[in-house]
Amino acid sequence: MEPLLILPLLAFFILLALFILVLRRAGRFLAETRDVERFRRQVGDLSGRVETSLGEVSAQVDAVRRGQVGADALGDDLNASLDAVARYAEEAKALRPPTAAISIRREIIGELERAARALEMIEHGRSIQTSARSGGRELEAQTSIKRGYLNVLHAREAIARQRQAAADLAVGDRPDRFQRRGV
Repeated sequence: MEPLLILPLLAFFILLALFILVLRRAGRFLAETRDVERFRRQVGDLSGRVETSLGEVSAQVDAVRRGQVGADALGDDLNASLDAVARYAEEAKALRPPTAAISIRREIIGELERAARALEMIEHGRSIQTSARSGGRELEAQTSIKRGYLNVLHAREAIARQRQAAADLAVGDRPDRFQRRGV
C-alpha cells in the first residue's frame, strides 16, 4: 500500500468507530425512553382504574359510615372491589419498570395490598353490623368500617402520588449511572 492511502483509511476507520459508538449510545437512549414511556403509560392506566374502583367503593362506604345506607347494600360491591384490587396487585407485580422506577412499582404494590387489607377490615365491620345491632359490637363495627375507609383513602392518595412520580420520571434517571464508571 502506498503511504498516501494509509492515512485516509486510518481516518475512515476512526470515524467509523466513533459513528458506531454514537449509534449505540443513541440506541440505548431510545430504548430507555421507550421503556420509561411504556412504564408511565402502564402506571397511568393502572392507577386510573384503581382510583375509579376505590373511589366508587369509598363513596358507598362513606354512605354506610354516615348511616345513609344500610350495611347490607355494601356486600357485593365490597367483594367485587376486593377481587379488583387483587387483580390490580397482580398486574402491578407484572410491570417491568426501568431501574429508577423499581421503588414506584414496589410502592404501588404495597398500597394495593394496604387497600385490600382495608377492604377486608370494612367487610369485617359490615358483617358485624349486619349480624349484631346492639352493644359493643356495634361500636366495633363502626370503628372497623371507619378505619378501613380511612386506609382506603390513604392508599388512593399514595397511588396517585406514585402515578405522579412515574409521570415525573426522566429518561436516564438511574441511581447507578455514575457508579459504573467509578466516579
